[in-house]
Amino acid sequence: MDAGWMIVPILLPIICGAAFGLQQPKNKNRREIAVMAVTLLTSACVGMLLYHQPERELLILKLAGSLAIKFRMDGASCVFAGLVAVLWPLATLYAFEYMDHEEHRSKFFAFYTMTYGVTIGIAFAGNLMTMYMFYEMLTLVTIPLMMHGLRYKSVVATRKYVRYSIGGAAFAFIGFIAIAVFGETLDFRYGGVLADIASQRTTLRVVYVMAVLGFGVKSAVFPFHGWLPSASVAPTPVTALLHAVAVVKAGAFAIIRITYYSFGTTFLRGSWAQYTVMCFAIVTMVYGAVKAVKEQHCKRRLAYSTVSNLSYIIFAATLMTEAGLTAAFTHMLFHGLMKITLFYCIGAVSVKTGRRYVWEMNGMGRRMPLVFTVYTVAGASLIGIPPMVGFVSKWYIGTAAVAEGSAFAYAGLAALIISALLSAAYILEVIVRAWLPTGGELPPEASKTGFRMHVPLVILSALIIVLGLLSTPIVEFLTRVAGGVV
Repeated sequence: MDAGWMIVPILLPIICGAAFGLQQPKNKNRREIAVMAVTLLTSACVGMLLYHQPERELLILKLAGSLAIKFRMDGASCVFAGLVAVLWPLATLYAFEYMDHEEHRSKFFAFYTMTYGVTIGIAFAGNLMTMYMFYEMLTLVTIPLMMHGLRYKSVVATRKYVRYSIGGAAFAFIGFIAIAVFGETLDFRYGGVLADIASQRTTLRVVYVMAVLGFGVKSAVFPFHGWLPSASVAPTPVTALLHAVAVVKAGAFAIIRITYYSFGTTFLRGSWAQYTVMCFAIVTMVYGAVKAVKEQHCKRRLAYSTVSNLSYIIFAATLMTEAGLTAAFTHMLFHGLMKITLFYCIGAVSVKTGRRYVWEMNGMGRRMPLVFTVYTVAGASLIGIPPMVGFVSKWYIGTAAVAEGSAFAYAGLAALIISALLSAAYILEVIVRAWLPTGGELPPEASKTGFRMHVPLVILSALIIVLGLLSTPIVEFLTRVAGGVV
């Protein structure tokens, strides 16, 4: 397939999203049809590119020296882009019903659509400069989504998000400059691009840690996680994107890129830099799970769960082995599937009944049986109950840690087990309360959800089960990606 097609799923949603914002169609049905058409066309284009992967890169603009804007697809691009392309149409359909009673819906869907294109730009970025550029654009296009409605709490949360993101971007920029100066190229190359840097080893390892923590802001690495629970005040379609697909996964993806495709594991493995980053991930795994157990606001509880689970990905990636990278990609895919499902279940309860806290879930399983059946499936998977996808990804993380064999790897395995036990506590509490025979009464119409919510929930829960049972082909592909074959 011609490399020029790579620009289509990037520009199509960005341009069309901007048009939706400027024109602001008054007819709700026409707006929804237009938004869904653009979303489906973008996903279809990504699907074609994944099936007929272009072999050449696409150079858009050549700047001074090695600076250039270019796109190229490799195995890592396929993993991230595939996740986004599958989940975005379902997220959009869910958002139509969720946003029915909100104001300024045209502006909301304008930025929602634009975010899709920017996220694909991160996935298809052929070098560090292009990825960094779209990474910053992602911050800009998600700001209006977070502060939608301009409520006081939304504005405060958005300010926090901006402060954290700007600080993280500054740290990440230091890594970008280091690769530009000491690397053979800014292009992503499996194994790394650093040239003869014997005299700069210590400096570059310091820079690597700074860059990981910079990109780690979006992945909510402790102590830079504070923005993520605060972002729970945004509409659920936004928080689901922040916590499951676009923002946090972009941070994890960027860390994988700079570790395996820029600095290189040969340079980092066995160094204090590797173990420093691994320690941040280990601490975050346990910290996020503990905070989730204590949190009583349902969306904030899931936010702290995301903080913990994102560091599963980072821990696996920082093992700096092929098995570790395979496990990181596996959990990136499967966690996105589980977490977006859980957020959509809680979002459905919140928007239809106004109930937002754990103790308010008593008896809600009788009122919303489909929603809480799906929540039970996704929650069981997140805990790690076989044969669902959560068990598969945790199994591969654990086996990769044992294979690596260092004390830090075993510490991470212990943190994984502790976090899994804590996740059972904070997930099962909601499930048990929901299926209790008693609970506060609601008017019959108060808890009714429509097909635009039902369809995504049913499809997502089915994927959680089916992909758990049929995970072998996916893991085999991810193993090839981790080995640099794809």
